[in-house]
Amino acid sequence: MSTAPDLTQGIREHLGQFSLHVLLVFATGLTIGSERAVVPVLGEEVLGVTSFLVIGSFVVSFGFVKSILNLYAGKWGEEYGRKPVLILGWATALPLPLILIFAPSWGWITAGNVLLGINQALTWSMAINAKIDLAGPEQRGLAVGIDEAFGYTGVAAGAWITGVIAARTNLRPEPFYFLAAVVVLAFLISIFLIKETVQYAEAEGDDDHHDANLPFMDVLKRATYGDKTLFAAAQAGHIENFVDTLFWIAVPLYLTSQGLGIEAVGVVVGVHSAMYFSQIATGGLADRIGRRPPVIAGMFLAGGGVLGMVLVEGYLQWAALAAASGLGMALLYPNLMTVPGDAAHPTWRSAGMGVYRMWRDSGYGVGAILIGLAMEFVNAEAAFYMTAILMFLSGAVVFVWMEETHPDFGTHEPPEPAPEQSAQTIPQD
Repeated sequence: MSTAPDLTQGIREHLGQFSLHVLLVFATGLTIGSERAVVPVLGEEVLGVTSFLVIGSFVVSFGFVKSILNLYAGKWGEEYGRKPVLILGWATALPLPLILIFAPSWGWITAGNVLLGINQALTWSMAINAKIDLAGPEQRGLAVGIDEAFGYTGVAAGAWITGVIAARTNLRPEPFYFLAAVVVLAFLISIFLIKETVQYAEAEGDDDHHDANLPFMDVLKRATYGDKTLFAAAQAGHIENFVDTLFWIAVPLYLTSQGLGIEAVGVVVGVHSAMYFSQIATGGLADRIGRRPPVIAGMFLAGGGVLGMVLVEGYLQWAALAAASGLGMALLYPNLMTVPGDAAHPTWRSAGMGVYRMWRDSGYGVGAILIGLAMEFVNAEAAFYMTAILMFLSGAVVFVWMEETHPDFGTHEPPEPAPEQSAQTIPQD
């Protein structure tokens, strides 16, 4: 006699698989972090790139590819399961260390970052969806906080480790041997140790809910402009990635121009990303007080930290303000992502979060273009001022339009379909 599978949710109940996904998102962070301190300086000092706009091109290729793949990663995760998409994501990263080691020109690195964008979109999307599948609705904020905390701790560790390696050896190939080891190990874990989790989301869904099984284009419309709260979250996610892009492109070049060595630059960039570890606390905090307060506070704190970096001088002051902006990001980052997780029905939550992540990570591409233009035609400081002002304006939009989505005491109600229309149509608020 066959018995139904146990689909109980909870982090403690699935601690083994949850921990493996934490390890893999840490590896995802290590992968992108390995480029943070070293690659912009590599372009300037080894490959002879003098244009800030050209240097920013490798983040542009990364950002737009990652944003598009985020959109489809959520859709594929529902159609094919989380594990196959996760394995594909790690497979695409396998050639990246070789490209970085042997690239004869900057164009190769820009092209190689297309693979990095695919890797980050597929692996991080599946990591967060798998954790939410396992954790269940009562621990959703904590699961997202843990995911982002360990992912960005990986970014910090990758920037620091490769910065130290580069300072003590060369800008290449040695730092990218470390990257190769990370990618291969994560690929093998995904194949042999990870189990499928999509069945937990399917069991959580309520087929009688009017939002269930929305067509993909309706999910795209609702999560983009059909709901003021989700629009506010999407635009805030887009703008806040300008801060991450600034620390990827402008901060290393600005600090080296101020006389800071590559190892110290790696520490400053790493300190910013290391503050993301507090997302465990900020995600759990949002489970208790709601998503909206930490998001609003984070937008203004991150913007203020960025602004302060061009108003001071000195290694410790730069590190302190990098930490302040990182803390702001830790407040807003997981809780913005939890908003579509709250508002979406479990049957289309993966796709809905994919739409949010598409708009968020296209901020890498748009941010890289705008930051590169500011640095190219004005100066490096202009990129910091621009990013801070946009963060303040975006935070104001969140304050005015984003309602609370916490399932226990939220004020947000999704738009109801008009009675005379089919479930295929999702009207605007």
